[in-house]
Amino acid sequence: MFPYIPHTEEDIKFMLETLGMKDLEELFADIPKEVRMNRELDLDAPKSELEVQRLMKSLTDKNTSTDEMICFLGAGAYDHYIPSVVKHVTGRGEFYTAYTPYQAEISQGTLQVIFEFQTMIANLTGMDLSNASMYDGSTATAEAAAMAADATRRKEILISETVHPETREVLDTYAHFNGLQIKTVPMADGVTDVEQLKGMVSKETAGVIIQTPNFFGIIEEVEEVEKLIHEVKGLLIMNVDPMSLGILKSPGELGADIVVGEGHAMGNPMSYGGPYLGFMAATTKLMRKMPGRIAGQTTDHDGNVGYVLTLQTREQHIRREKATSNICSNQALNALAALVYMSILGKKGMKAVAEQSYRKAHHTMEKLEAIGYKKVYDKPFFKEFLVEAPKDPADINKTLLEQGILGGYEVGKHYPDLKNGLLFCVTEKRTLDEIDLLVKGLEVAK
Repeated sequence: MFPYIPHTEEDIKFMLETLGMKDLEELFADIPKEVRMNRELDLDAPKSELEVQRLMKSLTDKNTSTDEMICFLGAGAYDHYIPSVVKHVTGRGEFYTAYTPYQAEISQGTLQVIFEFQTMIANLTGMDLSNASMYDGSTATAEAAAMAADATRRKEILISETVHPETREVLDTYAHFNGLQIKTVPMADGVTDVEQLKGMVSKETAGVIIQTPNFFGIIEEVEEVEKLIHEVKGLLIMNVDPMSLGILKSPGELGADIVVGEGHAMGNPMSYGGPYLGFMAATTKLMRKMPGRIAGQTTDHDGNVGYVLTLQTREQHIRREKATSNICSNQALNALAALVYMSILGKKGMKAVAEQSYRKAHHTMEKLEAIGYKKVYDKPFFKEFLVEAPKDPADINKTLLEQGILGGYEVGKHYPDLKNGLLFCVTEKRTLDEIDLLVKGLEVAK
């Protein structure tokens, strides 16, 4: 009746006879009856392919995406334009079905994708090398903390209060099971309080984590932080928005030891929260402490270019209990999307996207100030900025939603002192007409 179910009645009978059992009940006898489900699954009656398609369509129609809405929401997930060629390349069968290269050198296509992705991330961040297969920006940050602790043989990690709150939560989870001691550096006027940091950094500090642009979109002053942590021979860990690196100084230029971030904005849709991809880059000195894998380029016996897994510090490989991490998945498809995106845009394109985002965000900020929305922090920002709403931000967002606009992020859920704060994001996708619609909507919502 169901040809897609592989086991026929004859198959089951043969299996039971081979095992010397009379029925399936005997097969599962070791499972206590009290934990078994003593009824049929509560499922609808079988449906035809057409009926299933209609059902799935009815469910997806309940969602509203940025194809229908004008998005000014950011806070970690960003509505950047994705060139059509990205989908064409990632949809090819040889990439779409590829997974972890266990028999590595057979998987030349997958290895080349990883190699090229790592090369571009290293160039973008200004670092010596990059790895692959980080889950997302938050876990990449947590992995960087563990990596710093391993490299320095210290357990204390300092993290700025201006780092994304959800990233800090992920770090706390990792720290609990890795024996790390996490201390939060307070913020002052929307940026890391360097004066407080001076009193917190010590010879017990493995690393300092700073995000720039930070959660509020503000560009942090990294130079003094770099001096403070390196004076005690600790490591500087920077969490960055890759889109900002088209116009801002690279972490390598700022003296970072480890660079991490969320790479979904480069060619990957927001997808209601994932899957995403994290990236990590570091100095050569830290190469053997990096989690994941590093692909390298070489030549074979006949002089042909080939790709290999140069480093794989995973527990599933030769490292075993000495593994630096238990990361064991592969974000290669997401990394491929980012790779195609960076390849298509190139240096000029990445700079153009960053410049447009920057200018449109500042233009929007000026428009909002003109109608009475106060800027919370008078600091340099990239594509996100925080304003003080004249009433409950949730009510304002509800009014905007009715007009087809995704409004700002309500930061009060993470920062109680900023309960009326709305964090707006403006990318290169937003037009001047859309910005004007936002301004009119906010004026009505006051």
